[in-house]
Amino acid sequence: MKVLLPDSSELELPDGATGLDAARAIGPKLAEQAVLLRSNGTVQDLRLPLEDGQQIQILTTRNADDSDALWVLRHSTAHLLAEAVRRLYPGVKIAIGPPIENGFYYDFEFPEPIREEDLPRIEEEIQRELTEGRSWVRREVQAEEAKRYFSEQGEGYKVELVETAEGPISFYTQGDFTDLCRGPHLQDSKPIKAVKLTGLAGAYWRGDERNTQLTRIYGTAFYSQSDLDSYLERVEEAKRRDHRRLGPQLDLFHFSERSPASPLWHPKGMVLWYELEAIRRRENARRGYLEVKTPIIYDAETFWTSGHFPKYEDLMFKLDVRGRPWAMKSMNCPGHMLLFGSRPRSYKELPLRYAEPTPLHRDEIPGTLHGLLRVRIVTQDDSHIFCTEDQIQDEIAAVVDYARYLYGLFGMSASAELATRPDNKIGTDEQWDRNEAALEAALKLNSIPYTVAPGEGAFYGPKIDLFMDDALGRKWQMGTIQLDSQMPSRFGLTYVGQDNTEHSLYVVHRALYGSFERFIGILIEHFGGDFPFWLAPVQVRILPVGEEHRAPAAEVRDRLGAEGFRVEVDERDETVGKRIRDAEVEKIPRVIVYGDRESTGSLAVRERGGKQDTKSLQALVEEFRALAASSGRVAGGAGPQPAQ
Repeated sequence: MKVLLPDSSELELPDGATGLDAARAIGPKLAEQAVLLRSNGTVQDLRLPLEDGQQIQILTTRNADDSDALWVLRHSTAHLLAEAVRRLYPGVKIAIGPPIENGFYYDFEFPEPIREEDLPRIEEEIQRELTEGRSWVRREVQAEEAKRYFSEQGEGYKVELVETAEGPISFYTQGDFTDLCRGPHLQDSKPIKAVKLTGLAGAYWRGDERNTQLTRIYGTAFYSQSDLDSYLERVEEAKRRDHRRLGPQLDLFHFSERSPASPLWHPKGMVLWYELEAIRRRENARRGYLEVKTPIIYDAETFWTSGHFPKYEDLMFKLDVRGRPWAMKSMNCPGHMLLFGSRPRSYKELPLRYAEPTPLHRDEIPGTLHGLLRVRIVTQDDSHIFCTEDQIQDEIAAVVDYARYLYGLFGMSASAELATRPDNKIGTDEQWDRNEAALEAALKLNSIPYTVAPGEGAFYGPKIDLFMDDALGRKWQMGTIQLDSQMPSRFGLTYVGQDNTEHSLYVVHRALYGSFERFIGILIEHFGGDFPFWLAPVQVRILPVGEEHRAPAAEVRDRLGAEGFRVEVDERDETVGKRIRDAEVEKIPRVIVYGDRESTGSLAVRERGGKQDTKSLQALVEEFRALAASSGRVAGGAGPQPAQ
């Protein structure tokens, strides 16, 4: 048989040859360094047989930055972790241990709880395994043999996995440890040069809070110690930027156990909120959206009609109102369907673009909550675009353009994932071909880099998931653009066409911030609290040196405030140095020190970070106008002024 190499050349191999055989045929050095085989966008264990005509790429230890090469390294390290834990803690039961973004984890049921202080001991055991050396051996087994083996080992979680497994069942063995695993894995442990266990967490078996809570050990691994060191530096920087720390420090928001996972927004936090809202309203108006407002609570029948019951019922807050079942909305879609259906619609009204930033409520599982990034009260910048089939491509393209513009305001680059038809799709292949092509064309038109996620679309239509890369290179999922013909149909929505007959309707669901809460949390971490001038809750702080300087400092504040800038005067009886340091901690973009030598013609201005200059008040106004225009506005001033 023959396989195709990345340079399009052919490699002839005997029938049944594996990826490792292919590497050996190319050269012994390649075979020694090979870690994984990639074929047509998927990964394959080097031990598995190849097919005639298969396109292959052999990844090696030289591909240390490749995400798939890191994936297999971390997968094998997770198995070393399981081996180490079993040796150190007799009676422990093992569950699952996959690689994840930036690392891996393994879930255990320990006889007695362990603590963070125990991780170095486990790490030492992994290092001992690496010093001894491990090789992975793959073997396919029948389900009954697998169940018998794990029953004898007392591994009930593995038995349950075998009972629900689909397709071939395989074991991977290293040393005296055998695990149930589909693979792929490294040939041996030599490529694993750096390992770090990073933390503990609780996790319910199979993500179901009705099941046993297990202990999850997180870790990461790299092909070199320098790569691990760089990663740990980024982790420390991420901790410094953590919005859960900076939010209270910068007086933006806090959480209370009186209403768990629902932020209480402070005045300075609301400045951020209203700046985002100002952009949303401005751009919606410019792009032809109509602002609407719909109820928060509906009867249960509404959600059965929309399809949210029973699929999302467990995540919705339900109420009994005088013996009648109601629920708080977790999505805006039903209300917008009712709005559209309030009267007959003509093709002349389409496309019709409704927009609404309404609070939504979701009863998220406690273990999934995370600061502003996962909350129970979610305020989406939601919109539903009702359109004809012929208008789909233009509407999707316009939404993608909107997203590209919006993320660009914050210095974040956008990327996307195009989720295509699943196996349980409804509708014809012709419809799916047309709709997927419309979404893909919109991404190409706007030069948005994207990947395709086959089979990940909703059953009623394809979707685009939008991502942003922050200052640390982390990728955040933000908005979603989803094409749907089913919900309009469920509500009986149609429009009257030019032929004076009723036609089926499409709706584009879209949220570009994703939610205000999540977007602000990401912005805090992206900027590390050092917000650009136009977004900063307090843009300028004036420090009068003495009591006699308070009146002229207030005059400068009033002049800048009249221009729409957010200004404070710090009149505390502290030294100027102390007040400057406090302004740095609070990340104020500009500080003006007003003393005997200052006047409106000559002000001592200090930029965040320490740079100092002397400027006239008029020059400052012009500079601030230019900085404020970065958001497409003349000046800041979208929200309430913080107390002076």
